[in-house]
Amino acid sequence: MAEGRGGYRQPSNPAPVSGPGSLSQRTDGQGARYMAGGEYGEGQEMMDLQTSAPMAKTETAAARPRARAGRQAAPEMARPTPLFAPSERPDEPITAGAPFGPGPGPATPQRPRGRLAETLSKLAAEDDSGTLAAWMRMAESRGW
Repeated sequence: MAEGRGGYRQPSNPAPVSGPGSLSQRTDGQGARYMAGGEYGEGQEMMDLQTSAPMAKTETAAARPRARAGRQAAPEMARPTPLFAPSERPDEPITAGAPFGPGPGPATPQRPRGRLAETLSKLAAEDDSGTLAAWMRMAESRGW
């Protein structure tokens, strides 16, 4: 280094503020670095990648929003129950919410299902291969 110039320069703490738009520069002290060697054009491609997008900002404690006086902070979410924890509802059957077994049924009512042969007949109308028509005849013969 001639006359003490060039090389890495430690940014002041805190880092200076970046300019707007095309005048913006990285302020984290990590300047873009040229990659020597490699195939033709890789060095320029790496420089373009390093300078194309701004660095991610990390949230500091000072930047986090605080609850104002007289305003309550958002309630914390409940912690999830561990997998092998004892049941929080020991008197509720394991089949509660299922469409079978003891306990209350599903929260949303089950819509009535048609017969398989009826469904296949609707689909067979659009099937040029005849496969669905064969399945429909089989389903009808078995009473499905």
